[in-house]
Amino acid sequence: MGLVSLGSEASHVSASFFLTGIPGLESSHAWLAGPLCVMYAVALGGNAVILQAVRVEPSLHEPMYYFLSMLSFSDVAMSMATLPTVLRTFCLNAHNIPFDACLIQMFLIHSFSMMESGILLAMSFDRYVAICDPLRYATVLTSEVIVGMGLAVAARSFITLFPLPFLFKRLPICRSNVLSHSYCLHPDMMKLACADITINSIYGLFVLVSTFGMDMVFIFLSYVLILHSVMAIASQEERLKALNTCVSHILAVLVFYVPMIGVSTVHRFGKHVPRYVHVLMSNIYLFVPPVLNPLIYSAKTKEIRRAIVRMFHRMKT
Repeated sequence: MGLVSLGSEASHVSASFFLTGIPGLESSHAWLAGPLCVMYAVALGGNAVILQAVRVEPSLHEPMYYFLSMLSFSDVAMSMATLPTVLRTFCLNAHNIPFDACLIQMFLIHSFSMMESGILLAMSFDRYVAICDPLRYATVLTSEVIVGMGLAVAARSFITLFPLPFLFKRLPICRSNVLSHSYCLHPDMMKLACADITINSIYGLFVLVSTFGMDMVFIFLSYVLILHSVMAIASQEERLKALNTCVSHILAVLVFYVPMIGVSTVHRFGKHVPRYVHVLMSNIYLFVPPVLNPLIYSAKTKEIRRAIVRMFHRMKT
């Protein structure tokens, strides 16, 4: 599993990485493939249903549901980015991935993750305008603004992360080629370098703080303003009604950011943490949000439930 070396450096031309599953459970990978396939089916199927419902149901042609469709798209894209290598590792016992393919997967995973963070921020802005300035909701969040926000989120992800593969490609890999997961992540990959990774670490930290970190701060501030506005409503029933429109988004934020903070903390400061903890945190971070988001919005948003029921009813008739 070692890399082909040229002198003191490893050649990236013939290099490949060895993807691992779950440490200590290698003999059970075939059994774990079943639950993983179910998770992928729920993630892809659930988000596809939401995308189709928003597309065909006129009642869902509102800013809140357009942002939800963006979230579902990012979840589908994230699942598709990890699916090939995860299923190859667990179902086919095929662990090798070419160097360039690993770079592409790394870029896609981090890009779609950043897109999801940006979409959650946009959704918090949607909730802020709907609750704090409802009379201007339709004029502020026009179709042009929504499209512009979506394009800005996608552009930010691409531009910010574009240097990452090139920063990694300059590093010689002459230690082991064994990664800790069944997919490629930048923090995991750069640990294999036998050169100074300070630039990669600093840039990774900059990306984390300037994008994910700032998104979290602005989401928190938006809910501070929302709470302040809601508490000014005289009727308790109206206060609860206003807050109830935010429950799905709050749950989606927690489902995304709590595992992300956990995996970032473990990768940067958990050098002595058991390996299985790294794997578990990363799997939760990548697999759980795409699975839970469609379930959360379907369960907590009656408009989504009704639209899905009408959509399937029309398919039967």
